[in-house]
Amino acid sequence: MRRDWDLLCRSTDRPKAFEPSMVADLPEPARRWLTHAIAPGTPLWQSVELSMHGQIRLGAWRPFTARQVLAPPRGFVWAATARFSGIPVIGFDRLSSGSGQMRWRLGGLVPFMSATGPDVTRSAAGRLAGEMALVPTTFPAATWTPGSDADRVVVTWRIDGQDESAELHIGPHGELLGVLMQRWGNPNGAPFGRYPFGVAIEAEQAFASVVIGSELRAGWWWGTDRQSDGEFFRARITEATFR
Repeated sequence: MRRDWDLLCRSTDRPKAFEPSMVADLPEPARRWLTHAIAPGTPLWQSVELSMHGQIRLGAWRPFTARQVLAPPRGFVWAATARFSGIPVIGFDRLSSGSGQMRWRLGGLVPFMSATGPDVTRSAAGRLAGEMALVPTTFPAATWTPGSDADRVVVTWRIDGQDESAELHIGPHGELLGVLMQRWGNPNGAPFGRYPFGVAIEAEQAFASVVIGSELRAGWWWGTDRQSDGEFFRARITEATFR
């Protein structure tokens, strides 16, 4: 994991500086968001390292702390510690070097959950496509098309040879309100397939001249009558270092 983390943090070239003219040809909601999120002259950084804390639902809601590196479309690593009946559960989710993996250990020693394979990789790719919202400076590497209404835009990434898309909901002042996608997975033990997955953004914060969502809720069955049952993640981002 450390090797993959370091590789994802490395820039592949010297980033250009952002200018509003760079988004002139994108759909209007994308222009509204990106000119709100990225100050003119900001380097178009290719990755971000995040620190966060919050609650994750593992049966019951349990506290966690985590660090993450995001580098769309190359991959991500999310490393966290949660508490299960007072015992730390330590591990990571990742998409790197063309494969996805989850590995978690109770007390850092006893295997708690581990998964890999094509379905895990495909689900992780969908997660990465949505989480590009936390690295708006990577926008040139994506394809942008109109969304379902005048305040939404679809961003599509080519990730390891497959297309993954997410629809972003943009507020009147350019603030990002949410993300919705049909993500590959097997929520609550359902057969693997594409299911509604979403993120609600309840607050934002500027880090190094880039504004990103800082208070998030996420889960499966987003936008349906099963949303409350599918919600499993609540977090506050406290630090963001762009590279």
